[in-house]
Amino acid sequence: MASAAEQLAANFNFGSIAKATELKQRLWFTLGALVVYRIGTYIPLPGIDPTILSDIFDQQRGGVLDMVNAFAGGAIGRMAIFALNIMPYISASIIMQLLTAVFPTLEALKKEGESGRKKINQYTRYLTVVLAAVQGYGIAVGLEGLNTSAGASAVIDPGWYFRASAVVTLVGGTVFLMWLGEQITQRGVGNGISLIIFAGIVAEFPAALASTFELGRSGQLSTPLLLGFLILAVGVIVGIVFMERAQRRILIQYPKRQVGNKMFGGDSSHLPLKINTAGVIPPIFASSILLMPLTVANFSGPGGADGGLLAQISSYLGRGQPLYMALYVGMIVFFAFFYTSVVFNPQDTADNLKRNGGFVPGIRPGKNTADYLDYVLTRLTVVGAAYLSVVCMLPELLISQFAVPFYLGGTTLLIVVTVTMDTVTQIQSHLIAHQYEGLIKKSKLRGKKR
Repeated sequence: MASAAEQLAANFNFGSIAKATELKQRLWFTLGALVVYRIGTYIPLPGIDPTILSDIFDQQRGGVLDMVNAFAGGAIGRMAIFALNIMPYISASIIMQLLTAVFPTLEALKKEGESGRKKINQYTRYLTVVLAAVQGYGIAVGLEGLNTSAGASAVIDPGWYFRASAVVTLVGGTVFLMWLGEQITQRGVGNGISLIIFAGIVAEFPAALASTFELGRSGQLSTPLLLGFLILAVGVIVGIVFMERAQRRILIQYPKRQVGNKMFGGDSSHLPLKINTAGVIPPIFASSILLMPLTVANFSGPGGADGGLLAQISSYLGRGQPLYMALYVGMIVFFAFFYTSVVFNPQDTADNLKRNGGFVPGIRPGKNTADYLDYVLTRLTVVGAAYLSVVCMLPELLISQFAVPFYLGGTTLLIVVTVTMDTVTQIQSHLIAHQYEGLIKKSKLRGKKR
């Protein structure tokens, strides 16, 4: 039998959204913030010649730069003020989480509750500024070396003044996006950081589909092959939805208790463990680590292919290269296990069950329950990490074998589908709360007038 929440969810429609005033305000705020972000991706850096930069970018298409440009919503190709996007903040979050797991001081700070979380967030913001400044300087130096085949430079007036202005602008853009993402999370709907990445990817979808159909029209891709890729994309979406909703339910039993002449308790519930507990975080973390050094390497310009360090990095870690694919898969697996351990702690869950009198049938409470939960979670994470690796490796195979645009790959579809599902879930939660609030107002409860 469906639960009350499921029955309410089945009756959702646009009329119920129109009646939820707070939800409408949150949706409009989220939409407005994403529009501001998209406008910023069209504002170029000072001192850049957009025409020459566009010509140079077209010459370097088909490599890692396309992937970076996809996550940045096209801001890299236009060298906009949001060219670094939110990736420095993600990298800073990764470093802080790793440091929290290593240093007892940060771990104790994390356990202090809200005050400790605020301090860690502040440290993450400081680290974001440092990483954005380093990456911004690398891009500024790389831009000075970008030249067309005719010798025209993408920078109008190279020098320290341009480097300083570029670094300040890029750091300011990242800090603004970091603040904007936090505002979306607090005052909007969904996770702000994920929605910013989602908006950038979705904005590039029409151009990607147009370029794909153009390949079919010009004969570079046969019609059966093109249809096969589209069917594959639909299949990947279905697979992502299935795996993201899949979970292992562990039966939890609560003993009966006698209070006076009445018996209470004796109920049973389920502890849901998702196959992919880490969600879309591992691919984003892995991409942010791999793409930023490669972005600087690609901006070393045509003259950088003379055997220098950046040229070697670009050649060994290029799209479709074995080392790049091995590192990408390895990072996805690592972050899948690492982030799962951050999100779900078997020992804490076992202690909470023991305090509340709950137990897993056939398993003794306490340490045995924690070991059992850790065993089940490890097996699920192995499946989840394998699923993420397969989905994220799909675009690499398509690009290396068939020269298909990156956007039909699994990484972007994974981010888009996962963020969409999370956002819809939050919208449903707001609607359920609104409907329950309406039921309480309409009911004739004692003390309502008071």
